[in-house]
Amino acid sequence: MNKILLMLLLASWNVYANSERPGQFVTLNHVLPSASFDIRYATQNNFVGERVDGYIQPLCIISKIAAEALVAVNQDLAAKNMRLKIFDCYRPAKAVDHFMRWVKNKDDQKTKTDYYPNLNKESLLGGYIAERSGHSRGYTVDLSIEYKNEQGSYSELDMGSAYDLFDSISNTASPLITQTQMENRLLLKNLMSEHGFADYSMEWWHFTHRSDPRDSYWNFDVK
Repeated sequence: MNKILLMLLLASWNVYANSERPGQFVTLNHVLPSASFDIRYATQNNFVGERVDGYIQPLCIISKIAAEALVAVNQDLAAKNMRLKIFDCYRPAKAVDHFMRWVKNKDDQKTKTDYYPNLNKESLLGGYIAERSGHSRGYTVDLSIEYKNEQGSYSELDMGSAYDLFDSISNTASPLITQTQMENRLLLKNLMSEHGFADYSMEWWHFTHRSDPRDSYWNFDVK
């Protein structure tokens, strides 16, 4: 068998063989109950417009190392009357496959206005939607910040664009946002960096812990 083909087959097997939840993962909802959780892919409120494959429950599952770092980030925010808002953590490989089917279906444009108003659907491939996602390794998280008002309730900081808005305005250093919105993004980016996370410049909400071994891609359900 061609060596390159064999390597591709083994890599593909590595994605789909890992269907059991490994011991290095925890459920952040239990570890960090003071954070806010809005796990969109377990609902219809997302760019696909339906519950995504593999999201059985609206939970954030993530590696223990990344979870400990997020606890530390949230502690820093608590001193400012703020807290983390979590959108997505570990993402099963089957969910990524669901994204790929969606992006290749040109007839399905029902979420265009809300999620990619200025882009053609096919242009989402690569920068925004890939055949493999770092989320499937369990060290990547999508998140924002909420602040507590005088009444004691929380509201999301204005980041200049909504979560999962596929557009240049969602680039962390976008010139299209206000000074206050930029300061809010930098608050998130700097805190995450202080606790071991690297940002993704195209999406202000996307961070990966630097301990990510970048090897296995997992496929167990979120439940």
